[in-house]
Amino acid sequence: MLSDREKLVAQVLADPEAAQLALDKADSEDKLLEFIAAHWNILEPGRPFARGWPVEAICDHLEAVTNGDILRLLINVPPGFMKSLTTNVFWPAWEWGPKNNPSYRYVTAAYSEELTFRDNRKFMQLCNSAQYKANWGDRFLIEKSGEGLCTNDKTGFSRATSVAGVGTGERGDRFKVDDPHNIKDTESDAKRESTLLWFAESVPTRINDPAKSAIITIMQRVHEHDVSGLIISKELGFTHLCIPMEFEPERKCFTEVKGVPFFEDPRIVDGELAWPQRYTREFLEGTLKPMMMSQGGDFSVASQLQQRPQPRGGLMFKKPWFEDKIVSGIPEPVSKRVRAWDLAGSKTKRSPRSASVRLARGKSGAIYVEHCHAFRGSPLEVEQRVRALSQADRDAGLSVQVVLPQDPAQAGKSQKIQYARGPLAGFDFKFVRESAEGDKASRARPFAAQCELGNVFVVKGDWNDDFLNELFTFPTGRYKDRVDATSLAYLSLVDQPVQSAPAPGELILPQADPEDAGY
Repeated sequence: MLSDREKLVAQVLADPEAAQLALDKADSEDKLLEFIAAHWNILEPGRPFARGWPVEAICDHLEAVTNGDILRLLINVPPGFMKSLTTNVFWPAWEWGPKNNPSYRYVTAAYSEELTFRDNRKFMQLCNSAQYKANWGDRFLIEKSGEGLCTNDKTGFSRATSVAGVGTGERGDRFKVDDPHNIKDTESDAKRESTLLWFAESVPTRINDPAKSAIITIMQRVHEHDVSGLIISKELGFTHLCIPMEFEPERKCFTEVKGVPFFEDPRIVDGELAWPQRYTREFLEGTLKPMMMSQGGDFSVASQLQQRPQPRGGLMFKKPWFEDKIVSGIPEPVSKRVRAWDLAGSKTKRSPRSASVRLARGKSGAIYVEHCHAFRGSPLEVEQRVRALSQADRDAGLSVQVVLPQDPAQAGKSQKIQYARGPLAGFDFKFVRESAEGDKASRARPFAAQCELGNVFVVKGDWNDDFLNELFTFPTGRYKDRVDATSLAYLSLVDQPVQSAPAPGELILPQADPEDAGY
């Protein structure tokens, strides 16, 4: 009696083409990657399939979703890494046919429904192909082939829609969020916040079974506070597969499934490319990077290619500028001190914060960042904090000028009178019209120039990390209040007459609001 292997050998010898189809079917039912390779020519007949470990990693993680081992998955990869084609086209076709789950329901939302419509058309093209039907056509029948909604006779469907679109009212066994942000809109706080609110409040309710259904987010990073940033910062329990175009050892990606190591970025050498079979060094340096630099500068390269919404060394403020610049105290006499404010008057968690930064100028001309404080509070609480910090500076024996931004028109005049008669009565202070200084980035450039020259030092304190992190993500980061206060302080420090001041002393902060922690 012939063994299975002998039967296979005999089949290959008798009909090599049929044997290859049988092998392809068996491999396709076992591995998503092999399914893609076997059916690639249906969707991309003029382009050979370029195998690479990034695609294999995406497939492995989607297989883990199919197996029920991952229910929340975040995938960050550069553009052109087949994330949409794999997740929205091949994977659902693989689950319906080879994995025999035609009852699964998919809802896919992107920033534009045209993108999900495109993928739904390809999904139907694959499911209706002769090759696919020959292998798994007996498992379900397509009933509707619309680009917005396609259905089968086993109650399964694939709904294509946009972020906050009508179709997101559907519930699915897999709710997929594919590039939720339009790159053109990422600098709009209102549009970005609207997408974040939709993701946080609507998406979790759009799954059929909380214990079994999956939410998958696939995107390139576009901003520090994008959907990926929300998932990561809030620790929402997502398995995070992150593949930057060029390897950065300090950001090497590891994933676990049910507490067991599952994936490790195989690269070792700093700068090693992720998918050289598809994106060569020549193409990256000669075409892709220059194109992105022309569109968005270092930020586009850092966010879209490297999956971190800031260049490796910082944006306007570079990390190397601050190496060996943390000092325990000011080692020279001080010519002048300024404490500047960036004011806000709301206490909600999503509202801007008020921030205060105190700068000192040494006799040598060096600039010292002595103190930084940021918090959220009501208008009354802001006034109280302005008074408290001004008093704390005075109690420490420091001569400090308080500088505040003045709102335009009549509101600014009233504000000035209010502070003069109230929290700053008896203190040296001035108001500066914001309109006279340009936007936040323009105001920050003179201070950034001093930092680049190595003329800025930071006095050691528990606020250092928060302050520097905001510098390094400026101007694309979510928070800009500390930097804006610093810019105002620096401009006032160098433009005003020099005043003498005693040696620095300890600053005693007023009791902070519990909401201030971790800002």
